Amino acid sequence: MTTSPTGAPPRPQPAADGLLSAARRNLREIAHDLSHPSHPPVPPLADAPKRWRRLLPYVVVFALGAIFVPVTLNVLTNEYGLAEGLAGLLTVAQTAPLLMLAHRPLQAWWIIFPADILGALVLLEYPDPPQGIWPWPPPTLICYLFVMLAVALRETRRTVVSVWALTAVASLVLHLGGTDRSNGTSALLPAFGAVLMVIGAVIRERGDAQRRLAEQETISEAERAQRTLLEERARIARELHDVVAHHMSVITVQADSAPYRISDLPEQAREEFGAIAASARESLTEMRRLLTVLRSDGTEGERAPQPGLDRVQQLVEATVRAGLPAELSLPARLPDVPQAVDVSAYRIVQEALANAIRHAPGARTRVSITSEGAHLTVLVVNDRAERPGSPLETTGTGHGLVGMRERVRLTGGTLDTGPLPDGGFRVAARLPLTPVTPEASEDS
Repeated sequence: MTTSPTGAPPRPQPAADGLLSAARRNLREIAHDLSHPSHPPVPPLADAPKRWRRLLPYVVVFALGAIFVPVTLNVLTNEYGLAEGLAGLLTVAQTAPLLMLAHRPLQAWWIIFPADILGALVLLEYPDPPQGIWPWPPPTLICYLFVMLAVALRETRRTVVSVWALTAVASLVLHLGGTDRSNGTSALLPAFGAVLMVIGAVIRERGDAQRRLAEQETISEAERAQRTLLEERARIARELHDVVAHHMSVITVQADSAPYRISDLPEQAREEFGAIAASARESLTEMRRLLTVLRSDGTEGERAPQPGLDRVQQLVEATVRAGLPAELSLPARLPDVPQAVDVSAYRIVQEALANAIRHAPGARTRVSITSEGAHLTVLVVNDRAERPGSPLETTGTGHGLVGMRERVRLTGGTLDTGPLPDGGFRVAARLPLTPVTPEASEDS
């Protein structure tokens, strides 16, 4: 138990002090909200793609100003009998800030709100007209409702509630201070204002929720694309392991059998071949450990030999059985193709046909594989879907193209994809038939 400097125990703080502290804190927060807009000074449709929509808020506020300035001036002078100079000053203070509603509605409220209260006090000094409404003349009432709606569309919920509460308090005080002039219409402004502010707040919060959802979808899409990229790279790494492991096994066998195949081999050469075989076996062991990590998801099916161009015919036939009319064009004899290029070409054709089945069911598709000098060209072109609007997937994520680009980048080739003028789609890959150094691959 702590004690005060005098040695006496501290006195418990009264509950009233805690309530006063909370009240002061809330008042400070409300005052901050009312003096600091929660949005940047830009119109609501500043991000709209079309120019006429971006200009719409300015057109609306200029129309409001053009309507309410002459109407308010006419009502104050002709119906309430105010002098033209005084009526003009009140009209400007009560209606000119409408031009600020597009980008600064809270600041406009700070001008119009005291101007309307001042106008009600000024009207007390003039005789009550037969059809007069006090404290809020009709133009003033309608103009203020537009201000409350604009505030509700742009500001936070606490600011909106504070604006309405101050409006209700002002209406009540004026009603009590001029009971002989008030005919009960002072309650119209808080009542109508509450309805409009609720509508505006609902619209604003719905728009905020849609923006947050769009942002989350964008983030999710980026994460999904990154995950697809990593999965495809892991798949390529597994396939490359199979390719490299084959060559390493050949090196091991040749190094081990060299002393038996070559007669009169010097002892130093025998030791060199033994060291080569040992290094190759050690590399195979390390690669198997790596493969265990890459295949930790249990994809046992990927332990099968990797497919290549010799299986493209089977792939196209399976696609035809799936309902996609596909044609294959292959040269009579393909040149020697590096295994990495062989696997990449097969996977590119596989992904392109899968995309055609998903996005253009029934479309005629042509697969062409040609060899031109030092490059292998893979071309997959599909026509427009036979049934417009009937794709199995109406929107594509483009994740299949991610794998194609990774494979082409791996071999140092080029990839060209995109829609055709007739509504079809084209995938064209150009893969080198000679090994590409890492520096050349990065430069390309």
